[in-house]
Amino acid sequence: MIRLRCVVDTNVLFEGLTQKGGASGRLVEAWLAGLFDAYVSDALAYEYADVLSRKLSPIRWERVQHVLGALLDSAHFVAIRYTWRPISPDPKDDHVIDCVMNAGAIVITSNLKDFELAGRSLGFQVVSPTQAVLLLMGQDEENG
Repeated sequence: MIRLRCVVDTNVLFEGLTQKGGASGRLVEAWLAGLFDAYVSDALAYEYADVLSRKLSPIRWERVQHVLGALLDSAHFVAIRYTWRPISPDPKDDHVIDCVMNAGAIVITSNLKDFELAGRSLGFQVVSPTQAVLLLMGQDEENG
């Protein structure tokens, strides 16, 4: 059986670490449990830390730093050998697309419209957090 290869967009990680329940929270839990292969580039890892440190209070940021560290420790870091720029309507998403393409992964995002054109053009799958949870549940049933 092939394991799911995923790049988790920053918006999904942020929601998963800051809100109780929901699909994004389940994805963070699944990542921590090693239920899928998470791929991260250096640029994406820096973005995770930057967004969390800026948007969270200092106390809350201190609490989630160890979780972020555990997630990144379990991730597969991707060397970006090729870039596809500009491809996204939001230039801030191009490094995520680079990670997806170099990893041969799907992207999990709450901003589906920002990735749909690139996904169709370049041939990668774009899924919402809810769709990703359903994919993981189907993968689990196959192992059953």
